[in-house]
Amino acid sequence: MTRKVHFILQGKGGVGKSFVAALLAQHYQANGRGAVVCVDTDPVNATFSGYEAFQTRRIELLDNGTVDSGRFDGLMMSIVSEDADFIVDNGASCFIPLTKYLFESNALAVIAGQGREVVFHSVLTGGYGLRDTVAGFDWIAENMPVDTRIVVWLNEFFGPIEAEGKGFEQMKVYQRHQDRIAALLRLPKQNEQTFGRDLKAMLDQRLTFAEARASAQFNIFSKQRIAMMERQFLEQLKLVA
Repeated sequence: MTRKVHFILQGKGGVGKSFVAALLAQHYQANGRGAVVCVDTDPVNATFSGYEAFQTRRIELLDNGTVDSGRFDGLMMSIVSEDADFIVDNGASCFIPLTKYLFESNALAVIAGQGREVVFHSVLTGGYGLRDTVAGFDWIAENMPVDTRIVVWLNEFFGPIEAEGKGFEQMKVYQRHQDRIAALLRLPKQNEQTFGRDLKAMLDQRLTFAEARASAQFNIFSKQRIAMMERQFLEQLKLVA
């Protein structure tokens, strides 16, 4: 089985990168996909490493705004030597330094040469963050090797992913890069009084779906909604992990 390395990348903060990383980790746990190593490189918001269930490794890749080559090499050596898939959640401040370093150091070719498959995950969000997140996806598609898979997540929490009446699949940026997109996954906006409230409580406490379903903090109706969201979100991941 080919080992995968999932990089969650986006240049704007607060768009759901860590949530996507947590969904990936739960997919591996729920489906017995074998060993998975979770890594949090966000120097500002260590959300992913806040989940006790994932035993996430915290790695500070940046030193004064630039990638520390020693720490970067340590992460790359773990990726190519350990018999596990990797999920790497990168902070917004790491986006440009890390992607440029990956490109300039030819690290992706080294990873591929060791039999690993690299998958980039780009989160797009509606509302005020649409332009910035679309630009982040465009940068990855333009600069990363053409044989690298890109998974696009459409996070509707702040509104629909559309501009001037056009959805993402009608936008020029999608049409220009659609051959690069391995999957288009959706995070639909939830009803704030029911599903949304339960999801927020889960995220605030850094709980997995399984932990929330087992917790006395949630009543039976909340647990039913949590189970429904779990199926809705994780079913999509069979396409990419």
